[in-house]
Amino acid sequence: MINKRLLIKNLLSHNDENSFYDKKERLLLDSKEGKAKFIKHICALSNSNPENNSYIVIGIEDEANIIVGVDFFDDSKIQNLVNAYLYNPPKIEYENVPFPGLPRYKVVGLVTIYPNNNISSLAKNAWKYRKGTVFFRQGSNSMIAENSFDLVNTNKHIVEAIEKNAKNNIQLTLDGVFDFFNNHKDEYNPQYKVFTEQFVLCWAGKKSGRNGQEFYSRVDIELINEQVQLFYSSLDEVQIKYNEHSFIVTEFILLGLEKKEIHYPLEKTIIHFKENGKLEIIKEFLFEPPKYDPVIIEHIYENCNTIVNHLEKNIPLSVTEHEDVYRLPYNYLICYLNGFLDAKEQLEKAKEYIKNLPDKTTYIKYKDVIRVLRKVKYH
Repeated sequence: MINKRLLIKNLLSHNDENSFYDKKERLLLDSKEGKAKFIKHICALSNSNPENNSYIVIGIEDEANIIVGVDFFDDSKIQNLVNAYLYNPPKIEYENVPFPGLPRYKVVGLVTIYPNNNISSLAKNAWKYRKGTVFFRQGSNSMIAENSFDLVNTNKHIVEAIEKNAKNNIQLTLDGVFDFFNNHKDEYNPQYKVFTEQFVLCWAGKKSGRNGQEFYSRVDIELINEQVQLFYSSLDEVQIKYNEHSFIVTEFILLGLEKKEIHYPLEKTIIHFKENGKLEIIKEFLFEPPKYDPVIIEHIYENCNTIVNHLEKNIPLSVTEHEDVYRLPYNYLICYLNGFLDAKEQLEKAKEYIKNLPDKTTYIKYKDVIRVLRKVKYH
C-alpha cells in the first residue's frame, strides 16, 4: 500500500517536472483554457508512460517547490471530463492528501494517471488545440507530436522505485491514527476501523438527529495507510454505514420552501476494500430534484433576480432583501432544478457580495450550490 504523502514528497524531491510527473499551484477547470491545458497534460503524461503510473501534484508553488495547498476538491466526475475530450482516455484518480502545517481546509491534490498502453489524442477541439492532436512529454513540457508517434517505455523502473520507497510501515500507520485522534475533539467522536486486516480508516463527525434519523456534519474521513482524506463541511449532512469490506457515506441536501425542508439523497461514496491489498472508491449519484408549483418558482426567481439587480447597481437592499440574501444560493438552486437554467449565471453575479459578507455561512452555501450544480450538470 502506497502512502500518498510519502509519494508526493518523493515526487517533489525530483525538483524539476519531468516526463512522468507535473506540478501545479492550482487547477482552473472553470475556464476553457484551463480545462484544455489540464487535458493536454493528462494526454501527454499518458502517452509518455505507457507501462507505469504518472502524476500531477496540485498545490505546489512551482519555482520554490513549496507546498502551499489547495481547497478540498470534490469532483468525482473528473474522469468524465477526460473521457469526453480524449480518444483512448487513461483512467485517472484525484485524491486529497492532508499535509502537516497546512490549514485544516487545505490539502495537496494528487492526480494519478494509470498506464493505458494506447495512444491518447484529442477527440474534439479544446480551446486552441485541434481535434486529433497527440501530446507527449519532453522533459517538463507537454508537446504536440508533429509526426507519427510511438509509445515508448522510458520511466517504468524509475517510477517503480519511487513508489516502492513510499510504502507504509507500522510506525507511520500508528502515528497517523494518533495524529487523527489528537486533532479531533471528543465532541466529534473520533473512531477507527480496520478493514481486511490491512487498511486503517479513521473518521470523526458531529452527530445530530432530525426526523428520527441520525446525521453527521463536519465529517473527516482519513485512510491512514494511504494518507488520503475525504471531508464534509459543517453544512453537509451525511449518514455513515459500514460492513466488513466497505465504508459507505451517503450525502444529503436539505431543500425546501418556507421552512418545509426535506433531506434529499445527493450522492453515495463507497470505499471498498479488497482482499488483495487494494481498494476502490465508488461514487453513485442519487439526486432526484424536487418539483414545485411553476407559479411559486417564478415568483422566487423574480425576487432573486431583483436582489441581484440591486447588488449590481449598488442599490441599498431592504431589510427583507437582506434576509433573503441568506437563502439566495439555495433558492437559485431550486429555480435551476425547476427549469430556470440561467439561475447559475444569476447566482454568480452575486458572488463577490456574498463572499464579502461578515457571516461566511452564505458564502459556504454558495460554494455548496455551485458544487451541486456541477454534479447535476454531469448527469
